[in-house]
Amino acid sequence: MKQKTVVITGASSGIGMEFARAFSKMGCRLILTARRKERLEKLREELGTPCKIIVADLSREGECYQFFENIADEPVDVFINNAGFGTCGKFDETDLGKEVSMINVNIKAMHILFKKMVIKMKKQGYGRILNVASSAGLLPAGPYMATYYATKSYIVSITKAVAEELKELGSNIYVGALCPGPVDTEFNENADVIFALRGITPRFCVKEAIYGMKKKQVIIVPSLKMKLAVMGQKLLPSNILMKIVAKQQKKKTENS
Repeated sequence: MKQKTVVITGASSGIGMEFARAFSKMGCRLILTARRKERLEKLREELGTPCKIIVADLSREGECYQFFENIADEPVDVFINNAGFGTCGKFDETDLGKEVSMINVNIKAMHILFKKMVIKMKKQGYGRILNVASSAGLLPAGPYMATYYATKSYIVSITKAVAEELKELGSNIYVGALCPGPVDTEFNENADVIFALRGITPRFCVKEAIYGMKKKQVIIVPSLKMKLAVMGQKLLPSNILMKIVAKQQKKKTENS
């Protein structure tokens, strides 16, 4: 990965920040974006490779296009489409404004940047794209995290479709979706979660993700436990699976 350029959205915390650290250790040049300038600058000081930061609020459609314009002339080897967040609670009680913002980031911004990057990489003739989804996107639906699950299902679906299109074209461009279970990041705080299953570390998640990208896996599920859970859910009738998911997600809102 020496001298390669890696672009990462949502790089100011969690999985995005850990991707930045991992690719920096490989000697890559980084282009990082997030809303929080101070955090990006602090991360740049920590990293030992060239790092360009672009402050952008990807919940705003115009800033998605502006961000891409800022990198349009850059040769991009790897794009980590990571920006996103969640919210938890009963559908009729969760904050509508926050949900609309989540849809804008998790779906609209992801879609805009994904599409533009696929076009860019086809012109380049090379590149790798990883859309950060969730194991939630591999399930039929998620009561008490209804909108979040729906957005992640969108990411999984469009990634699989585009990967197949590129495969049929004989393209060497890689497209995949990272689908972790719980990860120990700021996600729980931002999603108004009171209780959640113990998660994997961001470092382990990113390590598994990079390994999966090297193996050109379209769907990457970190940790054996989560892989088994994803396989097992396929054996359950949808109505029973929905009750199990609802029970687990409901725990996150208890005492809230």
